[in-house]
Amino acid sequence: MTSLRPFHATDLFRVNEVNLDVLTENYHISFYLSYLAQWPTLFFSTVNSQGDITGYMMGKTEGRGKEWHGHVTCLSVAPDYRRIGLARTLVDNLERRSEDPYDAYFIDLFVRASNALAIGMYRNFGYSVYRRVVGYYGGDDTVDNEDAFDMRKPLKRDKNRESVRENGENFRVRPEDVYL
Repeated sequence: MTSLRPFHATDLFRVNEVNLDVLTENYHISFYLSYLAQWPTLFFSTVNSQGDITGYMMGKTEGRGKEWHGHVTCLSVAPDYRRIGLARTLVDNLERRSEDPYDAYFIDLFVRASNALAIGMYRNFGYSVYRRVVGYYGGDDTVDNEDAFDMRKPLKRDKNRESVRENGENFRVRPEDVYL
């Protein structure tokens, strides 16, 4: 049995199994702690019956006006606990918490354009590609840069689904733009 619970600072010493994945972004400890301090209700984990962390979600809220939204900063599930619904549990919880008490218009996330499994998973959760962000992953070395897809899902407050509409600054990505 797996339980959902708040993430604690000491959990940072227990997430190695969850983070040992080439597609999971790893951050400096101060980054995790800043999220825990600023958005403690949007940083939570799943644990098994032995108390081992099996997955976690690190989220935040940001934006102004109709751009006020929840954001998936990091979602990761341990390899032995994948494909049993933990990712959906973590995402659903962030969506609920972004609606109440934050009253967000939508949830967004960035995913590597080459990560077809994650893109498919998020599509199954109701997210759609809003735009491609060129060179989002990587640093100054243009060889290792990779594009990201900004994926979004409107929440209850966005009754007209404006958060996922195409506008002059953003563009929808055609299926042939996805690296599969």
